[in-house]
Amino acid sequence: MKLTNEDFRLVEVHEKPSRRYRKGSKYDPIIDKFMSGKSSLVKVEVEGKDANYVRTQLKKRIDARVIGEKIEVSVVNNVTYLEKK
Repeated sequence: MKLTNEDFRLVEVHEKPSRRYRKGSKYDPIIDKFMSGKSSLVKVEVEGKDANYVRTQLKKRIDARVIGEKIEVSVVNNVTYLEKK
C-alpha cells in the first residue's frame, strides 16, 4: 500500500524538545540502603534479574548520582556485588 498525502501530515517545528529523564530509579533504594549500612561489601540479588543486568542498572545509577568514587559494582561468578571504596 502506497501512502498518499491524506495518510500523513508534516508539522513545522523550530526546535526539538529536550529529552526527559526519570528523576529516580527502582535501583536507587538498593544503593541508598547499602550506603547507609555498615557493610563494606554486599551481594545483591534482584528477583528475576540476571547479575549482569543488575550490574548495568546499578552502574548507570552510580554514574548518574556521581558517587563512583564511593561505591563500586561488579559481577563475579554470576553474582552482583556492591563495594564501598
